Amino acid sequence: MSKQPLVLVLAAQLDPELALLVSIPHVAGKTFVEFGDAVHEAEVLLDWAGSRDLLRQVFLASPRVRWVHSRSAGLDKVLFPELVQSPVFLTNGTGVFSASLGEFALTAILFFAKDLARMRHNQRARRWEQFDVEAIAGQTVGIVGYGDIGRAVATRAHAMGMRVLALKRRAPANRDPLIERFFRPEELSAMLAACDYVVCCAPLTAETHHMISGAAFAAMKPSAVLINVGRGPVVDQAALLRALDAKTIRGAGLDVFEQEPIAHDDPIWGYENVLISPHCADHTKTWLRDAMRFFLAQYERFIRNEPLQNVVQKDLGY
Repeated sequence: MSKQPLVLVLAAQLDPELALLVSIPHVAGKTFVEFGDAVHEAEVLLDWAGSRDLLRQVFLASPRVRWVHSRSAGLDKVLFPELVQSPVFLTNGTGVFSASLGEFALTAILFFAKDLARMRHNQRARRWEQFDVEAIAGQTVGIVGYGDIGRAVATRAHAMGMRVLALKRRAPANRDPLIERFFRPEELSAMLAACDYVVCCAPLTAETHHMISGAAFAAMKPSAVLINVGRGPVVDQAALLRALDAKTIRGAGLDVFEQEPIAHDDPIWGYENVLISPHCADHTKTWLRDAMRFFLAQYERFIRNEPLQNVVQKDLGY
């Protein structure tokens, strides 16, 4: 039997999830010196919990590396030039966390439709105050970035009777039963104008940075709600607060932010019409275990010379 490829894991050596790697040769570390001479033999890098600088340093010192895997789905902190320009395969965690993010998007929609903040406020005040709520069936949700997370959102919204629109660089050749209509990036304003809820699921690239900014908010209905489960800088946060102040839109449900963690004195904390999740909407009880099991399945494909899943188009950033 041929020798198994050595994996360098960018993670603390006592990380409990590393126990799942017991059957494969690996060296873990949070600093470059912890990897020692292993950098000369490694064929795989697993970016489990490392910094961009550490990943780049280890990558440049590892001449035999043929594959890099990122635990997360987001790649904006992974795509440094030397990796992008190399023939090394890059894969990510797309799909592992999508279901929970789809559920958060639906939660945020229902939070505003049923005015749950008002219910809790009245409960704390011991106030019996009846008020009208909205049905989401028949309302329109627009998905900005229709990848795996976007499809998870669409599946849940469609099941609730919502109309689903989607923005995608290239519409699929075959009809998607979940989507009433696909829009191209240059048609963003037209899609936003039709939406009661807008869910951002786009990766962060040069093209998507601040995609949702002043013009986008101006195109939205005053009753519309923005939800972001993609990457924080896709939404211009200063423009979002201006839109909320001007009542250009109704509210926002956010799992990601331009700066994380949010500073204690950031004014966004004080907005009653903003639902804040501290970038943990995908942190289920098994999320780390699921992510490591996905890597292990990928590793089995790698040693069998089978096609890897989630191969990133590095030049595009997703």
